[in-house]
Amino acid sequence: MHDERRRIEDRVERLHSQRIKPAIYAASVPLEVEAWQAPGEPVPFEEAAAAPYTPFATNTPWGPPWGTTWFRMRGRVPADWAGRRVETVIDLGFVGDWPGNQAEALVHRTDGTPLKAVNPLNHYVPVANPAAGDEVVEYLVEAASNPDVLANGFAAPTPLGDVRTAGDRPLYTFRRADLAVLDEEVWHLDLDLQVLRELMLELGEHEPRRHEIMHALDRAMDLLDLDDVSASAPAVRESLRPVLARPAHASAHILSGVGHAHIDTAWLWPIRETKRKTSRTFANVTALADEYEEFVFACSQAQQYEWVRENHPHVWERIKRSVAKGQWAPVGGMWVEADGNLPGGEALARQLVHGKRFFMDHFGIETKGVWLPDSFGYTAAYPQLARLAGNEWFLTQKISWNQTNTFPHHTFWWEGIDGTRVFTHFPPIDTYNARFSGAELALAVRNYAEKGGATRSLAPFGWGDGGGGPTREIMERARRLKNLEGSAKVEIEHPDAFFAKAREEYPDAPVWAGELYLELHRATYTTQARTKQGNRRSEHLLREAELWATTAALHAPGYAYPYERLDRLWKTVLLHQFHDILPGSSIAWVHREAEAEYARVARELTELTGEAIAALGSGGPRVFNTAPRDRAEVVRTPEGAPMYVRVPASGSAPLTPAEPPHPVTVEGRTLDNGIVRVQVGADGTLSSVRDLRADREVLAGPGNLLRLHTDLPNCWDAWDIDKHYRNRYTDLLEADSVTVVEEPPLAGAIRVVRSFGKGSRITQTITVRAGSARIDVETDIDWHETEKILKAGFPVDLRAPHSCAEIQFGHVQRPTHTNTSWEAARFEVSGHRWVHIAETGYGVAVINDSTYGHDVTRTVREDGGTTTTVRLSLVRAPRVPDPEADQGRHRLTYALLPGATVEDAVAEGYALNLPLRIADSAGEPEPVVAAEGEGVTVEAVKLADDGSGDVVVRLYESRGGRASGVLRTGFPLAGAEVTDLLERPLGPARADGNAVPLQLRPFEVRTLRLAVGR
Repeated sequence: MHDERRRIEDRVERLHSQRIKPAIYAASVPLEVEAWQAPGEPVPFEEAAAAPYTPFATNTPWGPPWGTTWFRMRGRVPADWAGRRVETVIDLGFVGDWPGNQAEALVHRTDGTPLKAVNPLNHYVPVANPAAGDEVVEYLVEAASNPDVLANGFAAPTPLGDVRTAGDRPLYTFRRADLAVLDEEVWHLDLDLQVLRELMLELGEHEPRRHEIMHALDRAMDLLDLDDVSASAPAVRESLRPVLARPAHASAHILSGVGHAHIDTAWLWPIRETKRKTSRTFANVTALADEYEEFVFACSQAQQYEWVRENHPHVWERIKRSVAKGQWAPVGGMWVEADGNLPGGEALARQLVHGKRFFMDHFGIETKGVWLPDSFGYTAAYPQLARLAGNEWFLTQKISWNQTNTFPHHTFWWEGIDGTRVFTHFPPIDTYNARFSGAELALAVRNYAEKGGATRSLAPFGWGDGGGGPTREIMERARRLKNLEGSAKVEIEHPDAFFAKAREEYPDAPVWAGELYLELHRATYTTQARTKQGNRRSEHLLREAELWATTAALHAPGYAYPYERLDRLWKTVLLHQFHDILPGSSIAWVHREAEAEYARVARELTELTGEAIAALGSGGPRVFNTAPRDRAEVVRTPEGAPMYVRVPASGSAPLTPAEPPHPVTVEGRTLDNGIVRVQVGADGTLSSVRDLRADREVLAGPGNLLRLHTDLPNCWDAWDIDKHYRNRYTDLLEADSVTVVEEPPLAGAIRVVRSFGKGSRITQTITVRAGSARIDVETDIDWHETEKILKAGFPVDLRAPHSCAEIQFGHVQRPTHTNTSWEAARFEVSGHRWVHIAETGYGVAVINDSTYGHDVTRTVREDGGTTTTVRLSLVRAPRVPDPEADQGRHRLTYALLPGATVEDAVAEGYALNLPLRIADSAGEPEPVVAAEGEGVTVEAVKLADDGSGDVVVRLYESRGGRASGVLRTGFPLAGAEVTDLLERPLGPARADGNAVPLQLRPFEVRTLRLAVGR
């Protein structure tokens, strides 16, 4: 047989695109259109309905950046269309091939009921099927002219990322608003051809099935009447029926299709626009559920549901009906799809608590899995927290973006730092926006790492980020691909059903232990430093407010625990932990608003704490310690004088001086407190740090060395730091001044001022205080660089085989060598409050109060010694998507802690982030709880969410070893039980008077519910 592949394939492609697709709508008539440009921010439907509208013609420019234009559309279905399927087709002037991040609209009836959204790949609104003829059609359409911020392919900065700089030039040209007849036979023929043609092109040239499809298509095209596509479409479809009816092989891979619409809670648009995106998409999804009984849609992020509930009650009611029918699957059980590395331990627990509670309260459904496809790596604390929240499975997708190493599994058991395992899947289709194309299905089959052990994978399908979610075309593809020879089988089903089947067929799935590190987007640990600092500060202020509110509730008659205010503030902080806000990868508008929200949260939480302390009565100044360890340190009195004080963990003490163990001396540029001796060089670096207790020099080179690197990644400026950043740098070794600014005996401090670059200035105050080995570096940066990253390095004379970095409820060890490509790829990593390095018998920690990114390297010196260098990433200066990212003022503190164990690092990490508070207060209430035993660390103290008055304590083992201890209460204890994160009982806890004995495995998290005796 002659090879005619080229002729046939080209013929099919041309007839399909040029003749069949244009014939899908058989007839059309234009609607009458009027428009009203809403001034400023979006307005409610009622205001838009009463606005003055003016005539508007097609092919007219409309829509300034971030604007809202309301269109009134009117028309009448022609009488001779009776019996046919009639739709409204709207084209706002959609651009490019990205279905999100551009113009989109929500279509309403004149009474305000939302019907359906119009999106770039979803232009239609149903009118009647079949039409009676002569129906009157009238809509009010809310159209958002959102700019395509990254239309230039991430290549250059743009002012479009903030309404303040975006200008007012119209972005779009309105193309179409018609009533049209959908020719269903032609529409189905279009889908038949799409599925067959794409399958054919993915099959190997030696495959008989490819040639069978090719010749069937060729014969079908012979039946197509080019002058009357509609009339010939049934015959063409009939000729293709046999080739579409051939069943898949018994061993064909099974794709569990789950409808999805990944909507970033903020990213290239502000939060206010996400509120509208969710309503548009959810309106589409509920409409699609009415068309396709087999449709199942998985949707995460309780916050987005809450916005729809508040703003569009009609859509909310449709969601509830779809949930009740089993077509809508709440998943994820988190308030938002949070960043997978940066939220603190208690915050990550609250993400799960607030998310799961929302779905239980509103739908009566407990979600079973964590749905987190698009975050930039995943902490090794997740398995334990997921299981403690009652979850059985975990789903992610982003690891497919790895830059260097291919992740070896798609279905596996993920083991966390404490040994807890959760059944995990990573879809081999490599997207959470699938459309069931031939290429996608073929990729899923080729990619699937579990061949021979398992047979199925999951495929989330639908357009996200304002693309409108799943479409009827995708559903039709799924129907054709359910059982088709040459293809994987597609089964639409609930994700819980997929995970149950996957686990049943693959119970001995492989195990991956430790973090799921993403070998990409490493700069998200650092970008938009003020957003990260706002999060860190908010987390600790929440802890403080809950502890002292609990203290007041137990000891201050008449004090009312502020349940509602704390709940609202927690949800605000959780919202801003979304995986494009906290990582710093959003537009300027998002981060501007985030900084303002964090400032508001800080004010209110400080007020709440003040109210709780005031409720304890007035009686003189006291020092309040929110940290979980006893503290002896120097504070500033209200008059500004230094004072050395001792305060119990989670308790308070009178503001009275204690005798420090050793005074601080200052000689020249040397600070000495009898524990450490610190010498500051003429260039402002630490020329020597001597641990006087161990009698050893800590540094192997200049400490606190500020290094300014050129930082231009190959792509994704705000997200990425590429390894080549290390190759070009400037060490900041010129100081404007180095002066002593604080005198003994309780503290000594030297201030270093540097000017550099494009007018940037850094002021650092290096402080040594009585009784402490911690050397603080208070840093004030006025930052005006672009495409740079600033790091602070501490070269330590240690041979450390690995570093330990704090993560949620524990720490993770990472090798300091680069033996394999996996280790080499971890050239920038994340950590929370501390990084610790050690050789046998001696360790050093670097503590911080707001940054997350760092690197640890190891070199061997000529003298045979080893230098292990810890470098904190302080601030960056990317220009996309926010051209002014990180510009301006930054204030932060980091510290060097010589002679530190991991336990010391934990204690000082809390201390730096939870400064002692001085306030007027009466009485000496005992701490609500006090933990005894090395490694037993209290993370949260609060009243139970159910309003019962029980005290809830969350604690964990923090060293990485077994812990034995006791939790003592400062109130009469009437009983204790162990609960899950949602405060549901797991079993009794033994109580001995006011003490609860504890046995914890390494890194175990335990929640205790304590009944208060009366």
